[in-house]
Amino acid sequence: MIFGGSLPARCAQAALWLCAAGAAIAAETSDPVAWDVQRLMRELAQVKTAHGRFFERRHLGILTAPLESTGTLVYVAPDRLEKHTLRPRPESLVLERNELTVESRERNQRRTLVLQDYPVIWAFVESIRSTLAGDLPTLSRFYQVGLDGGERRWRLTLKPSEPGMQDVVSEIRISGDRTWINAIEMIETGGDRSVMTIIRDAP
Repeated sequence: MIFGGSLPARCAQAALWLCAAGAAIAAETSDPVAWDVQRLMRELAQVKTAHGRFFERRHLGILTAPLESTGTLVYVAPDRLEKHTLRPRPESLVLERNELTVESRERNQRRTLVLQDYPVIWAFVESIRSTLAGDLPTLSRFYQVGLDGGERRWRLTLKPSEPGMQDVVSEIRISGDRTWINAIEMIETGGDRSVMTIIRDAP
């Protein structure tokens, strides 16, 4: 189980979902410019604050049923992201600037990681942080970037370029409707996968 065990490994996966969820909520746009990856990133970068709920399933080859978790997500531009897991056990992760803090009330643990000290976690974070910033050059430094579909039904595909990331993740798929991200799927190198569905809070 690739992400089981050590705290840095658990944080790596959580950082991905935490960051990705930050792009989940935004207003629709009527900009007539042609739809492409540059426009998608530009529109996602306009998100200033967001609140939502998530439902996540992890499909592991060694288990007969997926692991499920639920909770809430908060994003505050430009770089603060929060993931608060409520079930099956309370856990909070907060990303701000270059630090990721994980807190487990059940284990009575709290730890802060500096991203530069954990290159794989850093790559996870940049997969979405660069998307939110509309920074395609930085995103392309870590991933091969592809976009399929149209404005109302698109999928962003990220394939890791860094060897360390390639050892962990095969592909990241982010699906959405205009500036709304409704699903994030991570395909692990060993064949396991995780899928997060994001639901916007009522205004």
